[in-house]
This record gives sequence, C-alpha cells and structure tokens, in this order.
Amino acid sequence: MRIAIGADHAGFELKENIKAFLTQLSYQVIDLGTYSSDPVDYPDYAEAVGRALLEGQADRGIVICGSGVGASVAANKIPGIRAGLCHDTYSAHQGVEHDNMNVLVLGARVIGVEMARELVCAYVRASFTGEERHCRRLAKVSALERRYADQAKS
Repeated sequence: MRIAIGADHAGFELKENIKAFLTQLSYQVIDLGTYSSDPVDYPDYAEAVGRALLEGQADRGIVICGSGVGASVAANKIPGIRAGLCHDTYSAHQGVEHDNMNVLVLGARVIGVEMARELVCAYVRASFTGEERHCRRLAKVSALERRYADQAKS
C-alpha cells in the first residue's frame, strides 16, 4: 500500500515518526512535506495529500496538523476525499470500513506518538466493507459534492 503523508510545522515531528513507523511495517510512504518545523500553512499539505490520492500516486493518505481540525476541514474541501479526524482506534478503522475514509487526520498536539501509531495501524489495516447501506450513503455524499459544486459554478 502506498501512503501519502503531509503535515504542517505543528505536525512535523509526528509525521517523521509515523513515516519511519510505516516504513518499518513495509508500507511505501510518499512524504509530501513539510520538511522542517518552520511555520507553514496546513491547507497546502492537505491539498498535496488529497491530490496524490486523486492522481493515483497513493492509495491512502495521512495529514497532521496541531489539532487536526484545520487539516480535516481543508482535506474535505477536495471532491473525492473523505478525511476523518481520529483520536480513537474505533473511528480510525470504522471510518474506512463504513465510510471508505481515504485520509486519516491526526492532531499532533492532541495525541502522543503511541496513540498515533495505534490509529495508523487501525487505519491502514482496515478495508471498506462494500455493504449496500454504506455504498448507498457514500452515493449520497458524492451527490452532495456534485450538487454544491454545480451551485458554485452558477
């Protein structure tokens, strides 16, 4: 599995840790920055990870900022991206299983390294169930994206 990862300055250290952890687990990691703790803007990294998924360069994504909220908001502005801010393992795997979540968002100032590793494991090991009820709900989410994208063009 190819995993794109990106973080702002607040998430830089956690990103580096998670990147090394995923590499140890034999995942292919695509590091999209930032590459230091110098101040940067989280939307740039949420977009880079989302674009990597949409362009087929990665299968899943992880975005990290201070709280996770801003990065989650930014990532979810990209049609086709289903980002979930998770601070518990149930949400990390259930988000994939039921909602086909393709971006895990973490708050580096909210959780520690060990919890982040548990969340990442739950996320990458989960698979979408494809059950009819989940597909029906995701179709409604896609319809919402289209409806509001069409309104924005008007």
